Amino acid sequence: MAETNFTRGGKETERIVRLFCSTILTGGSHNKLMYLAAFNVFLSITAVLGNTLILLALRKESSLNPPSKLLLRCLAITDLCVGLVTEPLLVVYWMSLVHEYLDFCRYALYSCYISGFILCSVSLLVLTAISVDRLLAFLLRLRYRQVVTLKRLYVIVVTFWVVSTVVAFCFLVNRLINSWYIYIVIPLSVVISIICYTKIFLGLRQQQKQVQNVVQQENSTGTIRRNTVRYRKAVYSALWLQLVLATCYLPYSVVTVLFSDAGELTPSTYLPWQLSVTLVYLNSSLNPFLYCWKITEVKQAVKRTIRQLSCCSPR
Repeated sequence: MAETNFTRGGKETERIVRLFCSTILTGGSHNKLMYLAAFNVFLSITAVLGNTLILLALRKESSLNPPSKLLLRCLAITDLCVGLVTEPLLVVYWMSLVHEYLDFCRYALYSCYISGFILCSVSLLVLTAISVDRLLAFLLRLRYRQVVTLKRLYVIVVTFWVVSTVVAFCFLVNRLINSWYIYIVIPLSVVISIICYTKIFLGLRQQQKQVQNVVQQENSTGTIRRNTVRYRKAVYSALWLQLVLATCYLPYSVVTVLFSDAGELTPSTYLPWQLSVTLVYLNSSLNPFLYCWKITEVKQAVKRTIRQLSCCSPR
């Protein structure tokens, strides 16, 4: 029975690839695909430039908490790879359809799906790790630096990449493995993040009440308030990243659920699906702006980096 399901999953993958690399779904929408391709070229350029700038700024920024800095760098790297690899492959896939290079289309589709799956999976897992990291910082206090070390975080991040890569390549053999991974990991990540942020905000609320009740010890109260304000800003910046990702990924999730059976796809539903894919990759272009908007240290580091690049550029 298991072998039958496995074989069926492999045939389903072949059927989907043949359908997505045929002119059945793209009849009459070539011009729209070309507009989408042009927009994705723009998104690719902004994602590469924005995340390169963020990575340069983070390398020089020393005031950020090292674990938080590592997770932000990992998120920026995935967004940079989306702009460098996945979005150009998506454009190649669309152009091969427009010009009816159907044999080449299959390779472009496989490459685009695998790279996109890996990078989106890692981004989601890293954002979940950021929410857990923020909760541990609140709960552990002084023990945080002993428990959350860079070595442990490197192991976790490498695990994210390895698991995402293995599952992505399973698409070549059996699409069902990817589907089960999506159905399990995405809801689990969302639930974990919701639990973490709920605990954080409830804890901050309780802490605020305790501080208000402390009338004496003014110095320590002032220190607590400053630390709380700084921590609250870090939590809000992480929450904004999570909310923007959810907004960009939600249309694709809805379309995927509605048309999980490739046989239900029609030319009228194919284009919205591709538009939802574009919204997913839009997230990689938005994140650098969020870093600069919500994280003061990153904003200052980016300004210094731009000034240094301006000074070094030939006149």
